[in-house]
Amino acid sequence: MGDTELHSDEGEFRDKISTVNSDGSRKWIYPKKPSGKYFTKRKIVSYILLVLLFGAPHLYINGQQSLLFNILDRKFVILGKVFWPQDFYLFAIAMIVGIVFIILFTIIFGRIFCGWICPQTIFMEMVFRRIEYWIEGDWTHQKKLNDGPWNAEKIRKKVIKHFIFWMISFLIANTFLAYIISSKELWAIQTSPINEHLGGFIAIMLFTFAFYFVFTLLREQVCTTICPYGRLQSVLLDENSLVVAYDHKRGEGRAKFKKNEDRAELGKGDCIDCNQCVNVCPTGIDIRNGTQLECVNCTACIDACDHMMDNVGLERGLIGFLSEKGITQGTKFQWTRRVISYTILLISMLIVLTILLLTRKDFEATILRQRGSTYQITNDGRVSNIFELNLTNKTQNDYTIKLKLDHSEASIDLVVKKLILKSEDRIKERFVMKLPIEKIKNGKEDVTIIVYGNNKEIERVTTKFIGPNI
Repeated sequence: MGDTELHSDEGEFRDKISTVNSDGSRKWIYPKKPSGKYFTKRKIVSYILLVLLFGAPHLYINGQQSLLFNILDRKFVILGKVFWPQDFYLFAIAMIVGIVFIILFTIIFGRIFCGWICPQTIFMEMVFRRIEYWIEGDWTHQKKLNDGPWNAEKIRKKVIKHFIFWMISFLIANTFLAYIISSKELWAIQTSPINEHLGGFIAIMLFTFAFYFVFTLLREQVCTTICPYGRLQSVLLDENSLVVAYDHKRGEGRAKFKKNEDRAELGKGDCIDCNQCVNVCPTGIDIRNGTQLECVNCTACIDACDHMMDNVGLERGLIGFLSEKGITQGTKFQWTRRVISYTILLISMLIVLTILLLTRKDFEATILRQRGSTYQITNDGRVSNIFELNLTNKTQNDYTIKLKLDHSEASIDLVVKKLILKSEDRIKERFVMKLPIEKIKNGKEDVTIIVYGNNKEIERVTTKFIGPNI
């Protein structure tokens, strides 16, 4: 965006990554401590999301953890509602809805999700980076400390910082596991001897190291080189997308500020070339070069630029939420055919998903003949088949299960005397079905089995009964 209005070396910045030196070595980013109205709003949003993130595993609704993604037991809980593998189609639809939402959101607002909502950015900028500012000082102090000798002050600050980083990583790892194995199971691991939960302890340590590695070494590299969303946005943005952008028509040509001069008369733009927008950028880019995939729309450059505009008496908004069309033609956001199409698609899919969630069954039953078995003919001239019942209970209640047939001359014999289906549990049991041989036509017969729970019909399943072809 705006690349045609920039300096003569306008394209060179796209030939290299802002965090890599010309010799291929890592270029460490020291962003200046941000401040301003957008940063204040980001802090509020971030702290609310952090409270939700750490609190959700410990919040219970109807006796269930509010959010649980137990991949090992194939059990998922969302706002107290239990979902089983039989509900996978709902997750598939929900994922598609999420993808469509991301596409629509990016088309309209660019990569603002990364700067305001993404956990990677929130933890990096609002937790780890702020601790770093508190211990080591602002960007110039950090750089001086890292470039300086290993004296007592440097050792003390580094030890304190990395100890705190490790403890926060440990807390994040425990929270992450609480979403997977449940907070109750995590508490059992935390309060029991290590040898009783060695696997869980190893998992916590591995996750702790992973988060520590990400937030102490990888940092912005996750956003600039690892996360695929940055690449995705390049094919989703268009000239109407609102992104954090530099108003090149107003800002070029750049020149240092001199008191009492008429910049318009001298042919100077409003950009005073102070580099504050570059200094505060957490990914090390120059927003004046135009839209770049490394930009996470964190708005730090907007706050920095507005502050400098106030200091020199120029109008705010040289950097802001702008579109290329808005910069060049002065137009506001428009509902293009592309945006309307995605909006209609998203609303339609949300309606479908809502209907499916509201009509979701409390029980799932499948009845199949036991694998590898065939029919048997009894001494009284009846034919028997062995079946396997798979029954899932998605409710909070226990049920005594009974099976009945709509076929008057058929009978069912359960392997167990009393079949109990506990709350939010599954059972797999075998039973034998018998049918008079003369009732079987062409070697098979459709039979409907009625499943009763606590003497109330909960499911009907039609299956094939096989016999001799006579």
